[in-house]
Amino acid sequence: MNDQRPSPAQPDSDPFLGYAVRDPEAFARNVAHMLEHLGKAAAAWVEPRERGEVRDGPISYPDVVSTLSEVGDYWLSDSQRAFQAQTKLMAGFMGVWANSFARASGQSVAAPRPDKRFADEDWNRHPFFAFLREGYGVLNDWTSALVRDADGLDPHTKHKAIFYTRVILNAISPANFVATNPELYRETMAENGENLVRGMRMFAEDMARGEGFLKLRQSCEQTFRVGENVATTPGKIVAENELCQIIQYAPSTDTVFKRPILISPPWINRFYILDLSAEKSLIRWMVEQGHTVFVISWVNPDARHAEKDWGDYIEEGLVFGLDTVRQATGETDVNAIGYCVGGTLLSAALPYLKARGDERIRSATLLTTQVDFRHSGDLKVFVDEHQLAELEKMMVRGYLEGTQMATTFNLLRSGELIWPYVVSNYLKGKEPAPFDLLFWNADATRMAKTNHLFYLRNCYFENRLARGEMEIKGTRLDLSTIDIPLYNLATREDHIAPAISVYEGSLAFGKPPTLVVAASGHIAGVVNPPARQKYKFWTGAAPSRDVAFEDWWHTAEETPGSWWPHWQSWIEPQAGERVPAREPGGSVLTPIEDAPGRYVRS
Repeated sequence: MNDQRPSPAQPDSDPFLGYAVRDPEAFARNVAHMLEHLGKAAAAWVEPRERGEVRDGPISYPDVVSTLSEVGDYWLSDSQRAFQAQTKLMAGFMGVWANSFARASGQSVAAPRPDKRFADEDWNRHPFFAFLREGYGVLNDWTSALVRDADGLDPHTKHKAIFYTRVILNAISPANFVATNPELYRETMAENGENLVRGMRMFAEDMARGEGFLKLRQSCEQTFRVGENVATTPGKIVAENELCQIIQYAPSTDTVFKRPILISPPWINRFYILDLSAEKSLIRWMVEQGHTVFVISWVNPDARHAEKDWGDYIEEGLVFGLDTVRQATGETDVNAIGYCVGGTLLSAALPYLKARGDERIRSATLLTTQVDFRHSGDLKVFVDEHQLAELEKMMVRGYLEGTQMATTFNLLRSGELIWPYVVSNYLKGKEPAPFDLLFWNADATRMAKTNHLFYLRNCYFENRLARGEMEIKGTRLDLSTIDIPLYNLATREDHIAPAISVYEGSLAFGKPPTLVVAASGHIAGVVNPPARQKYKFWTGAAPSRDVAFEDWWHTAEETPGSWWPHWQSWIEPQAGERVPAREPGGSVLTPIEDAPGRYVRS
């Protein structure tokens, strides 16, 4: 017998069709299966806590309560102010009631502002769901205004309040729940709850994989294999120590530039963000331009690395890499590249090495790198004395779990990186589509305790590097002594290293860098190969203390396409003449294994 009922995604003109259980017996059976998987997820969450192996994070819930209480105190401390706030909320909900009555009487109602969470037509057509959407909009606007207009709070508390409010509002959206999302409701009824069985099975699996934390799947992980279809640029591991492996990539040209390149990637996630699929690989593209490229592949730290600090990461990472380059190529001078925190480490290494007479790094390229953290965005929410103390307690094993760090970054854009996947994966029961960038994003690494605390305190909390107050192994670091050529790339929509932060950091160096701002964000703005003919970038005068970033931005020149060729034009004068191509290891070093190596798989 043919089923003539409308598709769950395209309801009939009657707004109440599609919301009834089709097979009560099957629905009840699936609810039981769903609860079984939910119980497994709960057990995976509880068991490591009962054993004392994990502590909750990254958000401290007492801190959330304390922070938002200060906002409440501001409004409740003045009766007139409190009355005005209550009146504004009631007026908003009266408008929602008026719209509901207008719809019931057949009158047209002005469409609310676009929001991709509420794309289904029943958010406007069905009276119940329309009421929920509009009510949520009123609550969202009213709550956000309460925090924004709360005067008298110190800047850090207000920043935290704005961030926490946004995270909470994203979490309580009616789009995130079966009973309050028309599309989810219809799909659940149409499938008799089978979508929830699939979803809770994935939820239990992801909770178990996270060992007590939800390891949210954002991409079909079975699609990608490191060394097979990501991180595939040919090369060899030519040296290794306890902290890193050094990869030298095989040449693809008959001649290469004399001066090699050494890349310092972030130890948060893996280096292969710069070597994704062949068509997106910055490393492969550099090799094709004729560069001899070396990359530091950081180990995924465990308890053995708990006391490793920034000095160790410089000595056993960057200095070890410089020594390896010299052994493999015979060249002393190097052009260095640092990405994100790898760029911050590189920036700190420049004055540290110069102070002891080591000036092998002859130019530096900094990709979405901060050295001045005054404008460092929402990550500063997680850094104050109380939270640093709590974080130290969390790292009982000598490291921070990679899942917790990944969750922190996802929280910065929870409306894009958490809740759409919760809805699609766990409520619709759909496996995420394959996406190499999100596969890399989920491939989180642990953070060594001492190194991580040093970074957060000295950079985010005390901003010591830009002020010339950071010390490494007894050496005070003065960026103003650095006068080598610098190429500083920011991205316009970066939520981790905002463009203004990169600009302000440029002013700390002794010689103004070449500043470039690329379109898009922290990852996509960097990983933008020329062949895709996508995005654009802006160039302008050298950063100056007399010119604010906004003024620089308004006068910058826009160029379509990727920034990569612009960088190539900049680096060629620093790269020297052409010499015969070099094989990995040269005549001195015996390759250990094929790239990308075992450290990136650990």
